[in-house]
Amino acid sequence: MRVILNLLIAAAIAYAAMLLLVFLFQPRLVYFPQIEREFSITPRASGLDYEDADFKSEDGVRLHGWWVPARAARGAVLLMHGNAGNIANRLAYLTMFNRLGYSVLLFDYRGYGKSGGRPDEEGTYRDADAAYRHLTEVRNVKPYDIVLLGESLGGGVATWLALKHPPRALILASTFTSIPDLGAKIYPWLPVRLLARVKYDNLSRIGKIEAPVLIAHSKSDDIVPFAHGQALFDAAREPKQMLVLAGGHNEGFLFARDDWVAAVGAFLGRSAKKMP
Repeated sequence: MRVILNLLIAAAIAYAAMLLLVFLFQPRLVYFPQIEREFSITPRASGLDYEDADFKSEDGVRLHGWWVPARAARGAVLLMHGNAGNIANRLAYLTMFNRLGYSVLLFDYRGYGKSGGRPDEEGTYRDADAAYRHLTEVRNVKPYDIVLLGESLGGGVATWLALKHPPRALILASTFTSIPDLGAKIYPWLPVRLLARVKYDNLSRIGKIEAPVLIAHSKSDDIVPFAHGQALFDAAREPKQMLVLAGGHNEGFLFARDDWVAAVGAFLGRSAKKMP
């Protein structure tokens, strides 16, 4: 009996230690800036002219991005990428929006790519706000011409920014309802909701956003279940649109098929008609 009791105590201590580690090192489970950190290509590899965009967040972190202008632009897209890689891994988005007639500002959060600092939730919000200010103050883009696009974790940044700076439209691609919701499914043996310090609570924000919303999600997404995208769509205000993609989380990209690109273009065209 004592042996069993000792084993139970040891297991409880080990479990408690694991919970403490998860709580303390949570950012390492969410942010992966080390993946493909080096810049191997630039937009010129896709035949696009660009300028380096260097700016600082309000807390002084140096940030880096690319400004890719379009001729006779219909607007500008501020693109917030996911939790792994950097802007050099997102060239296909630039090609798609250039084809649709939109300029793009694509930037790396703190700790990613050539940006300084270390990533955390509040930091990504500050970085997005700094990118928005760069877009309006340096690139002279009018607020009603700005489209916000959040990819995966970037959707959590985009919904926050959309509440602070109402855009022409908001596009969420493969985005979750919240980190605790997603974590509870991935780690069902952990009290994720109690441990969560990183939240990105999209579900609580989406219904407050007045801009037209496009939710793009794959029914085969192997990381963020389609139910998350459906829940966000259900909670969003009108006008809204659901674009059902295909393929896994790292395959079902908006730019992957011509009909998806056409759907994005049509959505942006309709949103433009509602602006001054």
